[in-house]
Amino acid sequence: MKKLINIKSFIAVAVCISTLAPLYTYANRAYNISEEEKKEETDSTKTENKYKQITTEGKTLEGFFNVHKVKNDYYFEIPDSLIGRDMLLVNKISGVNNLLNEVGVNNGLSSGEKLIRFRRDTAQGKVYVAQFQGTVSAPKGDAISQSVESNYQESIIEYFDIEAYNPDSTSVVVKVNKVFDGQEKSFNNIFDVIGTGGAAKSKLSKIESAKSFPRNIIIKSLLSSSHSEGGASVPLSVKTTSNIVLLDKEPMMPRYEDIRVGYFSVPHLLYNDQQQKVEKRNYVTRWRLEPKSEDVEKYLNGELVEPQKPIVFYIDPATPPMWVDYIKKGVEEWQEAFETAGFKNAIYALEVDPKSDTDFDIDDIRYSVITYVASEKANAMGPSIIDPRSGEIIEADIIWWHNVMTALDAWIKVQTGAVDQRAQKSPLPSDLMGNAVRFVSSHELGHSLGLRHNMGASYSIPVDSLRSKSYTDANGTASSIMDYARFNYVAQPEDNISSLTPQIGAYDKHAIEWAYRWYDATSAKEELPTLRTLVDQREEDIKYWYGEQQSLEATIDPRSQIEDLGDDAIAASNYGITNLKRLIPNVTDWTFKEGDLQYEAGEFLMAIISQWNLYATHVMSNIGGYHINNITKGDNLDRFVPIDREYQKRAVDFLVKEVFSYPEWLFGADAWNKTYIVRSSPLGMVETAPLNMLRNLQYSFYYYLLDDERMNRMFEMEAQKGVMEAYRPDQMLAQITETVFENANKELTIFDRVSQKNYVDALIVSSNITMVKTTKKGMLHHKNCGCQLMSSRPEIDFERLNIPRPSDLNSTDKMATLYYGAMQRTSESTSAKRGELRNILKIAEGRTHRGDTSTRNHYQDLELRIKEALKEVN
Repeated sequence: MKKLINIKSFIAVAVCISTLAPLYTYANRAYNISEEEKKEETDSTKTENKYKQITTEGKTLEGFFNVHKVKNDYYFEIPDSLIGRDMLLVNKISGVNNLLNEVGVNNGLSSGEKLIRFRRDTAQGKVYVAQFQGTVSAPKGDAISQSVESNYQESIIEYFDIEAYNPDSTSVVVKVNKVFDGQEKSFNNIFDVIGTGGAAKSKLSKIESAKSFPRNIIIKSLLSSSHSEGGASVPLSVKTTSNIVLLDKEPMMPRYEDIRVGYFSVPHLLYNDQQQKVEKRNYVTRWRLEPKSEDVEKYLNGELVEPQKPIVFYIDPATPPMWVDYIKKGVEEWQEAFETAGFKNAIYALEVDPKSDTDFDIDDIRYSVITYVASEKANAMGPSIIDPRSGEIIEADIIWWHNVMTALDAWIKVQTGAVDQRAQKSPLPSDLMGNAVRFVSSHELGHSLGLRHNMGASYSIPVDSLRSKSYTDANGTASSIMDYARFNYVAQPEDNISSLTPQIGAYDKHAIEWAYRWYDATSAKEELPTLRTLVDQREEDIKYWYGEQQSLEATIDPRSQIEDLGDDAIAASNYGITNLKRLIPNVTDWTFKEGDLQYEAGEFLMAIISQWNLYATHVMSNIGGYHINNITKGDNLDRFVPIDREYQKRAVDFLVKEVFSYPEWLFGADAWNKTYIVRSSPLGMVETAPLNMLRNLQYSFYYYLLDDERMNRMFEMEAQKGVMEAYRPDQMLAQITETVFENANKELTIFDRVSQKNYVDALIVSSNITMVKTTKKGMLHHKNCGCQLMSSRPEIDFERLNIPRPSDLNSTDKMATLYYGAMQRTSESTSAKRGELRNILKIAEGRTHRGDTSTRNHYQDLELRIKEALKEVN
C-alpha cells in the first residue's frame, strides 16, 4: 500500500495547488443572458410543473445557488445572474481509512482546486461547466485582447441537462449527482490525486449531505474504490467535501513579487498593445487586508487601525486541550508583525463554541482551521486556498499531525539536552513541549500567510551571539521563524541560556510589512517604486536577507541551509558536537523505563547520529559553494561569490577529523552495548549495528563530496579567480588522501580500512559513472551493474535522519540552479579523480607486504580494485 500510494506527490500537489496556478489561462468577457434567449426556452408549462415537483417534494437549502434535495437526488438552481461568474471549486479530504492514514493522507488536506464558470446553452437544453485559469490578461479595448481571448480559452469539463426553469425563467435547475457521487471525475478526481488510481464504485459511493450559504455551497460525499497490490484487492473509502465558492467580480489588486522577499506566488502573463514582448509577473499570495473606509485617513497618517476583515483561524475541536493555548499563541504572536503593516488585531485564533458556532464545519471554505490529525505521521504543514486571478488567500488550513511531537521531542533532547535539564526527562514537561508546539504553530501559520521558508535567516546571527543570554532572549536563534532553526545547539552549559527556540524576527516583520501594507494605489504597477524602495533601504542589513531553500545534499549557497545555526558552519558544528559528546554517555539513563525494552534508547541514539550527520553536512556544503546574490541596478555586489579557499580547506579538515577518521566518541560509545540504533520499517523495528551505520554514512559523505557538479564548481572558481585564489579539486583530494592514508607502517584498524575502502570506492564509482557512454565496455559495465547517478549511494533512512531529498522540497523554490551537468565526460573532475586513484595505487603497492594479515589483505585488495577500475575504461 505504501509503495503505490504516492503521498509525497499528493502532499506536493496539495501544497502547490493551493499556492500556484498553471501558466495558461483565459479571462472571458462577462456572459449575459439576452431576452431573446429567454424567449426561446422550451415548453414553459412542462418545466414549471417539474420545478414545482422538485421544490414541493424535496427540501430546499437557500444560498447563492439554491440546493434542492429530492430523496437521493440533488439539484442546483442556478440564477441567470450567476451564469458566467467566476467560481472556485475546492475539494477537501474529510475522512480516510487506516491504510491511507498510514501514508499521511488525512482529513483537512486539499485534494484539488479549479476555477470554473457555469455556461447555459438554451438550444441544447444544457448547462455546461467550463474550467479556466485566470492568470492571463489584457486591457479591455486593446487589439491584442481579442487574440488573448482566442488563444487562452476556457475548456468544457462537464455538462448537466436542464431539468426545469423557475416560474419567471430567471434560473435553471440541473441535477448534479454524477459529479459528486463518483460517477464522473470532472469535479472530484480524488483517487488519482492521492495516487491509488481507479474510479469510485457507484454502488458503494454516495452523496451524504449538502449545505448552501450566500457565498458557497458544500457537498459531502463518500467515495469508495479499491486498490490492488500483489494480487490482493484492498478496499478504500474516502470522505470528501466539495466547496463551490463564488468569487468577487473584481479580484483583489495583486502585488508583484520581489524575489528578495520570500512569498509563494502565482505566475501571470500580461499582454498589451504597447509591448515588444509579453510581460511575465508573479502575484504574491496574501490575504486581503484593507482599512475600513472610515479609517483610511488615519491609516495613511500612520495610525494603527483594525482591518475590514481580520484573519481568523479556528482551533479544531479535536485538539487535545493541553495544547490549545500554545497553538493559539503561535497564531496570535503574528499580531506584532502586522502592526508593522499598519494593522492592529489583524489576526487571531478562536476556539469553536458548539452552542454559538452552529454552522461550523471544519471543511467549510469560510473557516480557516488548524486541523488536528490523529496519525503516526510526524509533520505539520500550512497550505492555503488561493484565488489565482489575484493571489488572494481566501482560506487556509494548517494540518497538525499528532505525532509531530515525536520529532519535537527528539530535537529538544538532542539539541538542548546538554544545557537544559528539563530536556533530559521522558516524557518532556508539558510546558517545554508546549513552547515547541507554539513555535511550530507560528512557523506553519507563516506559510498560511503566504511566507516561504527563509533558510538564510539563521545565517544572520553570529555564532558567538548564540551563546549570549541577552542576545538570544531578545532575538531568538534566527531573524525569521520561517527558517528551520529548530533549537539552539550552539549554546554551552556555562552560557546559562534560557531562550533556546526561534521566534518571530526582524525579517518576518519586514516581509509582512512589504506584502500587507495597504497603499492608496489603483494598480500593482503604481505600488512598485514604493515597495522596491522598502527592500532597497534594508538590503545591506543581513537580518533582512532572504535565502532560498535548497536541497541539503546539493546545497550551492551554504548561507541558506536547512537546520543550521549561525554564520560559521564550522564553529557552530564544533559547538554542536561538543554538546553531543555530553549526551552520548546518558543515552540509556535518559530513556530506559522500568519494564520497557531498549527501543527508546535506540531511537535516541539514532537522533544523535542524525544530528552529527547534519553538522557535517552543513560544513561540507561550503566546499565548492557560492554566495548567490540577487543583484539590482546600482548594487555593489557580484552575483556569484566563491567561498573563501582557506575556509574550504578548513571544511575538508573538519570532515577528515569528524567523519573520515573514526569518530570513536559516537560509534564506540558504551551505549551500543545496551542498544543498537532503532528505526521503524514496514517489517517492524529494525536495529543497525555501529560499524554498518558508520560505513553507510561515511560513504555517503565521500560520494557527495566527490559529486561532479561540486567539483565542476570548484574548477569554475579556478577559471574565474585564478589558481592562487581558488581551492582546486586536486588539492582537496590530496588533503583527504594525506590524512586517510597516513602512517605508512601502521597496522590498520577495521575503521581505518573502512574509511580507505569507502574513499577509493567513491572515487572509482563516481568517475566510472561519468564515463559510462565512452566505450562499449563502459556501457556494458553500466548495464550489468545497473549504475545510475544515485545507485551506488548507500541506503540511508532520509526521513529518520531529517535529510530531505530534492523532490521533498517545495516545487516553487526559485533559487537559480547553477548547471554544471553538460558534457560531463569532458569535465576535469574525472581527470582529478583518476589522478588521485593513481596516487593511492602507489601507496597501496608500497604497503601490500606490511602490517598484519588484515592490513596486507586490505592493501592488496585496494591495489586490485584500482587497477581494474583504471583498466576498465581503456
